[in-house]
Amino acid sequence: MPDQHQATTAVSNPVIPGFHPDPTVCRVGDDYYLACSSFEYFPGVPVFHSRDLVNWTQIGNALDRPEQLVLPLDSPSSAGVYAPTLRHHDGVFHLIVTNVSGYGNLLVTATDPAGPWSDPVRLPEVPGIDPDLAWDEDGTCWCTCAGVRQVRLDPTTGKVTGETKDVWSGTPGARYPEAPHLYHIGEHWYLMIAEGGTERAHAVSIARGTSPNGPFEPCPHNPILTHRGREHPVQNTGHADLVQGPDGSWWLVLLGVRPNGGTPGWHVLGRETYLAPVIWNEEGWPVVGSPDLELTVPNWPLYPAPPVPVRDDFDDERLAPQWVSLRDRPAELITTGERPGWLSLRARGASLDDRDVVFVGRRQQHHTCRASALVDATEGAGGLAVRLDELHHYEVEVADSEVRVVARLGSVRSVVASRPAPAGPVVLRVDVTPPARDYPGSGPDLVTLGFEEPDGTVTALASLDGRYLSTEVAGGFTGRVIGVYAAAGTVHVDWFDYQPLTPES
Repeated sequence: MPDQHQATTAVSNPVIPGFHPDPTVCRVGDDYYLACSSFEYFPGVPVFHSRDLVNWTQIGNALDRPEQLVLPLDSPSSAGVYAPTLRHHDGVFHLIVTNVSGYGNLLVTATDPAGPWSDPVRLPEVPGIDPDLAWDEDGTCWCTCAGVRQVRLDPTTGKVTGETKDVWSGTPGARYPEAPHLYHIGEHWYLMIAEGGTERAHAVSIARGTSPNGPFEPCPHNPILTHRGREHPVQNTGHADLVQGPDGSWWLVLLGVRPNGGTPGWHVLGRETYLAPVIWNEEGWPVVGSPDLELTVPNWPLYPAPPVPVRDDFDDERLAPQWVSLRDRPAELITTGERPGWLSLRARGASLDDRDVVFVGRRQQHHTCRASALVDATEGAGGLAVRLDELHHYEVEVADSEVRVVARLGSVRSVVASRPAPAGPVVLRVDVTPPARDYPGSGPDLVTLGFEEPDGTVTALASLDGRYLSTEVAGGFTGRVIGVYAAAGTVHVDWFDYQPLTPES
């Protein structure tokens, strides 16, 4: 593509690795703020800050109180919180999002994106999912949703005025027009959407008009971004949001995946957040560059983000923002106050097969990594797990005086290996490494689960094929989360350690 960016610096994509899909971004002065979907995990909607669009730091979660986010314990995986839009208007941050687990569309506001965010304004009259917000010169707020449908919204009361209008059906023959975003750029209002579904056919298309409610003229070279049918390490590209860089250049944030292994390619980290360059052609349409794993950006200052600590010793009263639990986080079940310096988990569900299991984890963000935790299960049963959903997870568990590896693959649950447990707290360990050999039928990685003996010797109990913890096998919209859980009684965790095994992200 023609390049009007003064490219001088190579940076890495994805800019936010791991399960961080459906990115939405807004710029306020020299600062950028970005939010993502979170589905069945609590707290919901992680919020990030950057000054250069490249280096991002999580500063909080927009929905971090039970009164903001209700996820019923019987709601399935990949339900919950879908596709936020984050915008700044009249000095206030507005975040609109859908909770598909029975609570519909809602809107929260904040003057500081790190929080606190307001209690939600319910939006029962806003149709569909993937709501967007845009304000015109008269101060009218336009809410555009998947479909593509649009209403006028009072963001303070949640009331809709006027009728719901179908404003664009997307590209003829394409399915699932969704993820709309509306922008006033120059003389036009641009309406950008995702199409094709969030798999290999995913794409970004755009239309424009002279009014925020259309009519909209499609771009003649739609889709403006897709990797369908391309041999590229990043696939499923779509669900994008436009933003200007520090130098005034234009960029997309978008989701994509990195499949590994043989055919069809298995992605295990979930849909991640990428950056792609945009220029405008003479006709006023955006031309999007490829979100390559190595990307060049203009000569603007870079502000490296402070690294996330490798180890959490659970010394603070509140968990760090990257920790998530399943559907809720009741203080009587998940606390750092029961045993100082330990995370205490009191069991509710009997295993990771159960939707109400007590589980606390963090997103797997690297293709090769090691996670370990010092677990005291003398008062119960529990361990360290790699989770995709209730039907797809591996765990190394301490129970009944033994350490065992459990695998759940669809309808099959199996104890793969077991050994007598050392006395007292046990260091449990998970290593994610490349497959032993690369061939057309190979999986994306190996997940090795084991524990450390009292003398520090590592005992690997089982190495399992990682394809069964991939979206291509399990379906759904999330990615792997590695964490600790309680299956019976009370389990105490002294520390949790996560680190990549290679520089590759």
